Amino acid sequence: MTAHVTGTRDEWLAARLDLLQEEKELTRRSDELALRRQTLPWVRIDKDYRFDTEEGNVSLKDLFKGRSQLLVYHFMFGPDYKAGCPSCSSIADGFNGIVVHLENHDVAFSAISRAPLAKLQAFKQRMGWTFPWASSNDGDFNRDFSVWFTEEEQRKGTIEYNFRREPPAPEPLAGKTVQEWRGDEGPVAQIAAMTGTDVPTYTRDRPGVSAFALDDGVVYHTYSSYARGLDGLWGMYQWLDRAPLGRNENGIWWRHRDAYGRG
Repeated sequence: MTAHVTGTRDEWLAARLDLLQEEKELTRRSDELALRRQTLPWVRIDKDYRFDTEEGNVSLKDLFKGRSQLLVYHFMFGPDYKAGCPSCSSIADGFNGIVVHLENHDVAFSAISRAPLAKLQAFKQRMGWTFPWASSNDGDFNRDFSVWFTEEEQRKGTIEYNFRREPPAPEPLAGKTVQEWRGDEGPVAQIAAMTGTDVPTYTRDRPGVSAFALDDGVVYHTYSSYARGLDGLWGMYQWLDRAPLGRNENGIWWRHRDAYGRG
């Protein structure tokens, strides 16, 4: 471990009490933001989105399974991926235990990805997951909720993700494999390699979370968040933020949970 300041128990307690006041303020602020999420205007959804699930081909309304609320995790798993995004996978490792609690609090849950259902089910079995996972296939759902973009948008710089416009992808990325890209040791390239894709293919799918309400037979979109807005769902980071060295990161260190120790 790196060198760190040491002190007496009394010095620690005084510093801890100072920090406690700021933590309480953060908690209060977080509660206020949660209320503001709930007061966002609802947007009616009239498009007939269809999904492949273990129960067959269903509508967005069907994903509610009789409940009035639906939470969706936009899981990065495109049709060309050979495995799910390891970052999304590490978040999803925490889903199994919470879904039953959500379902018993009038909230349905589903991960949704573009990959075919058979590919999702195979990866789900590999990971030992039990949460619902639907395939949107070639439908408009991922595109409409800003978690999938075309190669042309990527090249021209017309991608709007996380509520902001992205610059064009660097030309060396176009059509390059991870091994051919000049930045093949960069974090995005490392993650792309774990999914069995090249960098541009991997980054055309994006992560996010969206919330929906079902009221009097009508589905409404109520909330979406992307990128660092998902940090609160990433269980391991909530623990690391309380560890002595914090996140202590130098590049990509996480893997699919069955891939640790493989070198």
